[in-house]
Amino acid sequence: MTVGFISMAAVILLAFLRVPLGISLMAVSLAGLAYITSTGTALTLFPMTVSEAVLSYDLAVVPMFILMGNVISRTGIAQDMFRAAYAYLGSVRGGLSLATMVSCAGFGSVCGSSYATAATMAKVAYPSMRRYGYSDGLASATIAAGGTLGILIPPSIIMVIYGIITQTNIGDLFIAGVLPGLLGLGLYMLAILFVAWRRPEEAPKGEPVGWGERIASLRGIWPFLFLFGVIIGGLYANLFTATEAAGIGAGMSIIVGFLQRTLTLKLLRTVILETAYTSISLYVVLFGAMMLSKLLTMSGLSVGILDLVNSFGLSGYELIFAILIIFLILGCVMDSLAIILIFVPLFAPVVAAQGFDLVWFGIIVVVVTEIALITPPVGMNVFVLKAVLPNVPVLRIFRGLVPFIAVDIVRLGLLVAFPAISLWLVSHV
Repeated sequence: MTVGFISMAAVILLAFLRVPLGISLMAVSLAGLAYITSTGTALTLFPMTVSEAVLSYDLAVVPMFILMGNVISRTGIAQDMFRAAYAYLGSVRGGLSLATMVSCAGFGSVCGSSYATAATMAKVAYPSMRRYGYSDGLASATIAAGGTLGILIPPSIIMVIYGIITQTNIGDLFIAGVLPGLLGLGLYMLAILFVAWRRPEEAPKGEPVGWGERIASLRGIWPFLFLFGVIIGGLYANLFTATEAAGIGAGMSIIVGFLQRTLTLKLLRTVILETAYTSISLYVVLFGAMMLSKLLTMSGLSVGILDLVNSFGLSGYELIFAILIIFLILGCVMDSLAIILIFVPLFAPVVAAQGFDLVWFGIIVVVVTEIALITPPVGMNVFVLKAVLPNVPVLRIFRGLVPFIAVDIVRLGLLVAFPAISLWLVSHV
């Protein structure tokens, strides 16, 4: 247990020092396993773990969904979705922010990446909001908060990683994320309406759009409806697995891109190379997380944590509350992916031993991770926006995010108090 505890502390320290996460996880895990067993055993466990992961059918879901997201982000669907959302919502006070939030949810549902959603929508929606007189704070905060929906509304790369680490059905995680994602979208829109009511000068009305133009704007969103319907509909109807859904989604996105003439062979080659680089980076991190999981199991730290929980007499929800407090505090100073890779292997066995559903716990973890993406001082979505919008001060973005963080806490409380919000669709598959 001492070795496990020291290893966890070492990984956290290296994460704070910005050492690449995959290298940190692998180096610490190998050192810890070598100390517990022997150097030869540790060096044998490493290739066995990697080969087992590489040959895993479930792991193929990672590059396929990344490829789909990269293709979609290059085909102009974000502009089409924003145009359609603006046609219906732009004429009300705060309508451009509402349209941006809906577009973020839609784009995130076929992209799977929070960072890509925030960066893309910053280029698409921010200029329009500023042109109509929206404040920097509301415009940038809307995009930063909306970007977080990309990791909850399926398909989500973070959910895939959680599913692989905890051996939880990825398809069930995707289906479970639909209602919490829609709940998050609804609460974010309420936050925008509240800001528009309290400070109307920050969220003026847009120009009204006729019904003819509204109906015409819907023609551009068929790729989104098609891809989302095929992936989630197929999973819900048990027509295929999550890995097969990823392959179908990637293939369909390429076909859609060619049909719309927004994808060329040269661009496809660039997208495939980007997908390969991103996938390799994620694989290295996942291999390190798997090695850390083996170390925690062999060191007995997870069992020790469970014994400690029992000795304190914590009930099930008291334990969940304690874990969430830890995650929320860590989210202020650590990257969200690092939190999942380091702490989920430690806490998931304890949560499962208390009788909680790991699909439900996965949704809770993703929502906490969403909050971490927009909370200071290390809100990664804010810094992604800062890179795209260099003239907007970081402090102004964080101030604009206060209403969104508040409704995120409300959503987290609802999901913890009412697990059926996450599990109802899964139970009806």
